[in-house]
Amino acid sequence: MNENPAALIPELALLAAAVLGLLAGSWLPRTRQWPVAVLAGAACVTGLVATGLAFPRPPETVFGSHAVDTTTNATRLIVLVAVLLAVGASVDTARARPRETEYWVLLLLGALGAVLLAGATDLLLLFAAFLLASIPLYALVGWAATASGTEAAMKYYLSGAFAGVTMITGVALLYAAGGGTAYATLRDGLAAAGGRSVPALAAVGLIAVLAGLAFKAGAVPAHFWVPDVSEGTPAPVAGIVTTIPKIGALVAALRLLSAAIPDEVVDWPLIVAILAAVSMTLGNLAAFFQSSVQRLLGYSAVSQVGYVLMAVAVASRTGQAAPALLVYLAAYAVTNLGAFAVAAAVVAPGGGPARTLDDHRGLARRRPALATALVVCLLGLVGTPPTGVFLGKLAVFTAAVDGGMAWLTVLAVVNTVASLFYYLRWIAPVFTDPPDRQPREQHGRPRPWASATAVTAAAASLAIGVGGGLLLGLVTGTG
Repeated sequence: MNENPAALIPELALLAAAVLGLLAGSWLPRTRQWPVAVLAGAACVTGLVATGLAFPRPPETVFGSHAVDTTTNATRLIVLVAVLLAVGASVDTARARPRETEYWVLLLLGALGAVLLAGATDLLLLFAAFLLASIPLYALVGWAATASGTEAAMKYYLSGAFAGVTMITGVALLYAAGGGTAYATLRDGLAAAGGRSVPALAAVGLIAVLAGLAFKAGAVPAHFWVPDVSEGTPAPVAGIVTTIPKIGALVAALRLLSAAIPDEVVDWPLIVAILAAVSMTLGNLAAFFQSSVQRLLGYSAVSQVGYVLMAVAVASRTGQAAPALLVYLAAYAVTNLGAFAVAAAVVAPGGGPARTLDDHRGLARRRPALATALVVCLLGLVGTPPTGVFLGKLAVFTAAVDGGMAWLTVLAVVNTVASLFYYLRWIAPVFTDPPDRQPREQHGRPRPWASATAVTAAAASLAIGVGGGLLLGLVTGTG
């Protein structure tokens, strides 16, 4: 067993920044807590450097339950970059607020939980990471202390409490079926166990554990919180909760299924494929009729999970699955956060946030840079070349076909084409002036930090699409 804490520098940097930030916030004036945001950014940069240095090292398992391998390192990079974008998108929202410190601390702890989810090789650590990726974000959703935010936080918490109870029940059932909680022990135990009751017990336990991971990912049937939370919270918070925990949950599902559950004992590829099909279809159908941009992005997040789950479904059948999943998650993270950053940046007439599709009418004339970033991000979510999500979808679709699930790929292509409709419903008003052609000044200046983050995220999405070969090469050794 490796007990070298130096292998966990990225995780320790997030934890240290959260603890130090909370202590510093107790002494800083309530209206001048920006150093905690700087500390959060510094922790992410430290983690990125440490992760870059860790890539050439051979895989290892730290403290017997946390894998440090290509998959974990790639997840670290994705999460840390996502946190940096989230910090940039959130500055205008959180700056000089009485609870600014709490905002950054909760973000850091939620990100730490996502990374631990991805590296867990034991059911007990998996559940502990689930809690760490959940509880801070419950508080973050209600951070603004508005009526809608409080309602969203309560829905999020109640959904999470139910998912958590279900998940720990599944952990107990898998332990009973396989005789262990470590993934390697569990796999051997399930493969060696006799009797007809073992596959049934393992199947029920696995479905219960997957219910918890589906909640974190926002997948059907644990998706009900996603649109309400997306609409009821500030746009940067909605971007955080629909992006960062999803990264950890989906990588955790791939690692759990491929490393711990023999598919001859439980036909989990079919289970995951059904979840993928239902998630992408329901998310797209529900998004068609939305006029709230954040609710639209919430349902879009549900549909995106369906595409990523395609790679999870074929994880035991093709070596392309894990690299495809990681590339898709990297592209989705920057693109989704970019879209929410635009929602955070645009100011509606009267000075409030631009909540509806009509609030973005004429944006191309008033703020061409923001309009361009929005178009790139929305077409990126469709999977239009040369954006990063196009590369991710291409990799995932190829992996699904290689893994014998061509039917799922056909369904995904149909859903991709259909999704263009509701994204165009948002893009069209951007290039259409309102009847009264309101002056530029009436809308107010866009929030500068969120605007810069949106443009940066759009550029990153294009960079992943153009230079995706290098990214695929980086994660080719994933397994």
